Amino acid sequence: MHAAADGGLARIRVPGGRLTASQLRGLADAAAVHGTGVIELTSRANVQVRGLGEGDGFAARMAEAGLLPSSTHERIRNVLASPLTGCDAEGILDVGPLVSELDRRLCARPGLAGLPGRFLFALDDGRGDVAWLGPDAGMLPTGPEEAALVLAGADSGLRVPVTSAVTALLAAAEAFLAELAARGVHAWRIGELPGGAEPVAARVRATLETGGAGPVRLRPPAERVRTPPPAVAGGPVGAVRQPGGRVALGVAVPLGRLTPAQAELLAGLASADGVRLTPWRGVVLPGLARVDLPRAVARLTEAGLVTDPDSPWIGVTACTGRPGCAKSLADVQADAARATVPAGDGAAGTPGTVAPRAADRPRTGTLPVHWAGCDRRCGRPRGRVADVVATGDGYRVNLNGRSLNCTDIEETTAAVTAARGGS
Repeated sequence: MHAAADGGLARIRVPGGRLTASQLRGLADAAAVHGTGVIELTSRANVQVRGLGEGDGFAARMAEAGLLPSSTHERIRNVLASPLTGCDAEGILDVGPLVSELDRRLCARPGLAGLPGRFLFALDDGRGDVAWLGPDAGMLPTGPEEAALVLAGADSGLRVPVTSAVTALLAAAEAFLAELAARGVHAWRIGELPGGAEPVAARVRATLETGGAGPVRLRPPAERVRTPPPAVAGGPVGAVRQPGGRVALGVAVPLGRLTPAQAELLAGLASADGVRLTPWRGVVLPGLARVDLPRAVARLTEAGLVTDPDSPWIGVTACTGRPGCAKSLADVQADAARATVPAGDGAAGTPGTVAPRAADRPRTGTLPVHWAGCDRRCGRPRGRVADVVATGDGYRVNLNGRSLNCTDIEETTAAVTAARGGS
């Protein structure tokens, strides 16, 4: 529990973003009973619930739902995974089993409970969607049998067997702690260490070579995987065909805020494969029957969720803002909603209560835009982004090193639309 301006804040880790329908329902009910009712999706595919009181039973309900398997290791269970892994032919392998293995083995190592809460793991299935989101320790398959070890968001040059990928990730976490102890320094992330990831990579290599983890290779800098262009803003949105007459449906959640009714709808539509939260604050519903897709899309749209990749909501993010954050200078959630789908377009409203068919307005651009209540810009996505920062007298729109000060929401909306359209 963390103290916030609107009460207690709880962050629930969801390794790989995977929830069963029952867990999503339990989370929605607990958020409604104990908190504000809104489930906030995070850029680490975790969830947050706000407005909680001390000792109100929320943690106990999360434990009953299977979402708190380890009280000692809860803060370090930050694991990203490719949301569409196993659903299509884009990935080299299905990393779902590796997510479960990593979470289990992570919680079984007492020493790793000392990892900082910002330490991030990533299991990429080869499509390159999460390997470049800045993980401290990540895996990127280079073939069906071998994977590159990503450290501090870059290819370390180390190549390990896929069967030893989890061992390598855990070794990286232990090497990070060893470096902190040896140097007597404090750091949240591997990239903050003096010398960066190189000393960690050296420790990992020595550990794997002496521990029988299979052949370990070191590729020279010229042969390492380069960071690809940023993924399309918003992550997977829309239908992806799966074998056997099934589809995976990517759903964007405006500003990453789910109401209990929306969460209940997603749980009701979910197949036995459950739901997958994405690092772009969206949801994937895998395993839906193709014949049920039109009805599912219609219901989701009516509920204010987005399945159209051309929606103006795609790529729009915002920090908590007022009243949840005492440092915020504006209610950025409400302002972002008004600017994204202005009144008169049939979709005015506050985040989480978007009017029906909010996604039908034509998209005006592809550039991601992040609304922030102060210069800290919490929750800002990686890569090229138009920043809309509250100043107390309006907003400042920043893009490509240039700024424009706007005094009201209409002027801000026009500036944001121009920035996105000029991308």
